[in-house]
Amino acid sequence: MPKPSYFSEDVFRFLRQLKRNNDREWFAENKERYQKVVVEPALAFIADFAAALGDMAPRFVADARPTRGSLFRIYRDTRFSADKTPYKTHVGISFRHEDGKDVHAPLYYLHLEPKGCFVAAGIWHPDSRTTTRIRTAIAADPRGWKKATARLELDGESLTRPPKGFDPAHPLIEDLKRKDFIVSESLSEEQICSAALLKDATAIWRRMTPLVEFTTRAVGLKF
Repeated sequence: MPKPSYFSEDVFRFLRQLKRNNDREWFAENKERYQKVVVEPALAFIADFAAALGDMAPRFVADARPTRGSLFRIYRDTRFSADKTPYKTHVGISFRHEDGKDVHAPLYYLHLEPKGCFVAAGIWHPDSRTTTRIRTAIAADPRGWKKATARLELDGESLTRPPKGFDPAHPLIEDLKRKDFIVSESLSEEQICSAALLKDATAIWRRMTPLVEFTTRAVGLKF
């Protein structure tokens, strides 16, 4: 018997409606629905991905707990934001290194949002110390970096000028100017709702793993 899909169209219907009704009263009335169409399928996906992740990157964790695990909270931190809407209008799932508790460690990531789904891996917006460590690793091992990023198109922001302390004539100066070391691949809503999601996402993450390995070692973590 074929395995059913994890997510249904209901997850995107819920997120669209949440965007139009981003308030605590509406969410309270739809919290049971949120659990059914978002949390339960997300935790099932996380649990089922654990074996493949263990084979691909043994020190990365698929944590299927409903809180403080791989599934991001739906609640926004509005303390320092001008936007006081209480809920995120997307679903985020991350698989982090067992020793990388902060946001500056590499990760694997799945993003669900109406017309904006993607799979990603690497480090997004690392702090200056982490960025310098990655740049130093690239400068010291250009062959290893080129091998890790072969057939990958990196995303994110870059400096307009070479970073201080690095040779402007370095053959990989464009990569040394990067402020993010991440790669992503878009998925359609149909792909998210397909029974092949786990297989397809795993294949994409496997292609991204050399980047994760390089950046993991660069920041001083074991891969």
